[in-house]
Amino acid sequence: MQALYYVGPEQVEMRETEELPLAEGESRVRILATGICGSDLHAFHGHDARRQPPMILGHEAAGEVLEGPLTGKRVTMNPLIVCGHCEYCISGRQNLCANRTMIGMTRPGSFAETLTIPSHCLIELPDSLSAEAAALTEPAATALHGVNRLAHYLSRPLSEARVLVIGAGAIGLLTGLILRHKGVRHLQLAETNPLRRSTAEAAGLSTFDPREETPPTDSFEAVFDCVGSAPTRDMAVRFIRPGGAIMHLGLQDNKGGLDTRAITLKEVAFLGAYTYTSADLRATVDLLDSQALGPLSWVEVRQLKHGAAAFADLVASRTPAAKIILKP
Repeated sequence: MQALYYVGPEQVEMRETEELPLAEGESRVRILATGICGSDLHAFHGHDARRQPPMILGHEAAGEVLEGPLTGKRVTMNPLIVCGHCEYCISGRQNLCANRTMIGMTRPGSFAETLTIPSHCLIELPDSLSAEAAALTEPAATALHGVNRLAHYLSRPLSEARVLVIGAGAIGLLTGLILRHKGVRHLQLAETNPLRRSTAEAAGLSTFDPREETPPTDSFEAVFDCVGSAPTRDMAVRFIRPGGAIMHLGLQDNKGGLDTRAITLKEVAFLGAYTYTSADLRATVDLLDSQALGPLSWVEVRQLKHGAAAFADLVASRTPAAKIILKP
């Protein structure tokens, strides 16, 4: 089969490779659509020691089961492969499984014509949901998990809060769309890239360039940092109101300090959220199928064989698309 391999920093290439044999309890899935994630870009730059070349990246996927209990069914998948018996799995927090592995990281991913994955990771899709939309399940579930987690820490309903989302990439845009769906009326996205601002505004969200427009200090009850860099962490702490909550979703770097004095004096809840649970994924399939997030015109579809160009365009910020979907 053909697969897009990460072969070294700043290098991906198409290669012919053998399909893996099926292990017990696994299914073989023909990939219909697969998204490029920010973590794939992180690996592409050589910044993720967990993803070692040569390997097939990719974990945001939808496909059709070729072999396994759901043969012939269209599915999306939970890329996290969990043990099912540790403390976290038993309590429903499978995303924190102490023994988890992952496609596109510890085993071949979805930038290929087919992949193998434990059958329990598969989620059957409704006929009305396209493969391209279903490939958004994983990133949208990440956003949904973060939104739901933060909502528990506010003293008033999230819909009544003034909310800032930092970053209008895929996770930031999806976070904004989910917040809008949940009734948040006072919502702004901060983004420095004019192409991404235009894309978010076309999706019906309000944006600003934080280099040119600075909201007053202590302006928002909730802040979602969907970038995760030293400057955006500083921005989040500066703009959060006393008693508010910050959700740290982005993982761009771990540099710089954190103003813990301001967090303490303002009695701010500073939260992290990692991926999603199985329940989040299934809720997200329903959300996408209902078209609650609006038109997906901000998604660009390309052929897998053009994956190297897609990576280059994302790195150089040459595309207004918040998400590029690859199709084998």
